[in-house]
Amino acid sequence: MKKLIYPLAIALTTIAFSPTASAIPGYSRQTNSACSACHFQSFPALNAMGRSFKAGGYTMMGTQKKIEGKQGLSLPENLNAGAVFKIRYQKTDDTSSVANQPTNKGDGQLQMFDELLLMVGGRVSENIGVQLELNLLGGNPLVENFKMPFMFDVKGVKAGVIPFTTAGQGVAYGFELLNTGAVRGQRIMEARSTFSAQQYIGTGTSAEGVALVASNKQYFANFSKWSPRTVGDTSGSPTANYLRLAFTPTVENMALGVGLQSWSGNTTNATAAYVKTDAFALDAQAQGIVNDMPLGVYLTYASAKGSNAGEPANFFNANPNSEKAITIAGQLGVMPGKATVLAAYRNGDTGGTANNGDNALMIGGTYLIVQNVQLQLNHEMYSGSKYDLPNAAKQQTTLMLFAAF
Repeated sequence: MKKLIYPLAIALTTIAFSPTASAIPGYSRQTNSACSACHFQSFPALNAMGRSFKAGGYTMMGTQKKIEGKQGLSLPENLNAGAVFKIRYQKTDDTSSVANQPTNKGDGQLQMFDELLLMVGGRVSENIGVQLELNLLGGNPLVENFKMPFMFDVKGVKAGVIPFTTAGQGVAYGFELLNTGAVRGQRIMEARSTFSAQQYIGTGTSAEGVALVASNKQYFANFSKWSPRTVGDTSGSPTANYLRLAFTPTVENMALGVGLQSWSGNTTNATAAYVKTDAFALDAQAQGIVNDMPLGVYLTYASAKGSNAGEPANFFNANPNSEKAITIAGQLGVMPGKATVLAAYRNGDTGGTANNGDNALMIGGTYLIVQNVQLQLNHEMYSGSKYDLPNAAKQQTTLMLFAAF
């Protein structure tokens, strides 16, 4: 515990000098709305307004002036951009640490930065939007994420086509509205593989393709043709399939969501190896107010079939047995608009033939310094036969400063 005091002091000092007046993301500039207008309790989790903005292809405008012309031109007067970054400190109880091994998390690890992105996006025309995220850490590729929604109103339904590419969000990046970890970047906590069964089986991969989507207040659907590739890799064809169906009713002031995801078909990966994409997931969420405090509850189940000798490997699971997990998580706003408590539990199976039990319990919380500067603490405790192995870390603590401006 003493080893946490110094990095915690660094984080708190950083927060004390965080800018508060101009820390507004690009979409907030375009819509002239506070970040809290689109996010439930803490970003990046979406509320009903956020789902509507995303479903409309990022085209919604506020009071910002537009540049309009013939042939459908309708741009915001200003280029709306923003930066997103994560600074993390992680420490485990790994006992294998030795001298001259400074990157071992058993000694504690300050990650400056875990993530640093420049985001540019928003309205292109009345029916076309764009989201572009550039990796400022000098990694490859430079374009971390990109999509360009073409969305139209069809008898009360938003329907369209979205070409997309991502270095690590998974095929669900094309279009997703729930906060269950169905897509890697849209979740309530940093401990993604404890919080989300989809993330546990490894669906947050490189992906590019085209999504056909439809949505209204009651449901959304996404069918994508894709391959596990990203910018700069043009050697394959998007022959794998992804199907997402979800219902999003509101019942007695509780915004509900329940859905399924299916990955199927065959494709080639970035090394030109022929693979199958064989996985399935179920998820649900509920968001509302209980005793004057905002509450979100999230349930997920996911399974990726094992890989058989002599057959194409499952892109999501190289082990011989099914990799699977079930999770439950919650977030309660103990200081509404400011502080929340987090908890999650996972019962997992790695799909291996031995030491395959992989369970986790996470407790933590978030604190909003301002609406778009968040401090988050996750403490994970692991159990199951996987952790019977020598030197297996049974605990991990993550302290994170997460900001968008």
